[in-house]
Amino acid sequence: MIGLILAIILFNFIAFKTNRRHTQNSILHIWLFTIAFQLIFDTMIEFKYHGYWYFDKEVDWLGLLAHTLLIPPVNMIFLNWYPLQGRLRSRILYTLIWVAAIMGYELLTLLPEPWGYFHYGWWNLWYAAILDPFLFYILIKFYRWIRSLEERI
Repeated sequence: MIGLILAIILFNFIAFKTNRRHTQNSILHIWLFTIAFQLIFDTMIEFKYHGYWYFDKEVDWLGLLAHTLLIPPVNMIFLNWYPLQGRLRSRILYTLIWVAAIMGYELLTLLPEPWGYFHYGWWNLWYAAILDPFLFYILIKFYRWIRSLEERI
């Protein structure tokens, strides 16, 4: 529990303190997209197939904190510094660095409570390593779409 609360505070602080790119509209879109996308994915992997879970295997209020307040600011930070106009090589390298950082953070969340709050069923770190670049790609495409809509307004 302590690890989750510290992570929520730290990631939200960094996301909002370092924000130089996002409008209030795009922040709202990033948050809602992240929450919806994560809940859709986690409904299957976490709740139906018990691949992983937060705190315990059942739906609980503490797990809701991780679903709604932890990942959206991380996506804000990722997008804030993402080289949208950069070369393909720099965009791939940036994404791979983030995947490595997320894998490191995920290892920390596996620590025993009160610091850790994440648990594996059949899921493992390598599944996340393979899946995360695709999730970042979807996030980037969504963000580019939101930016194009904002430019039209």
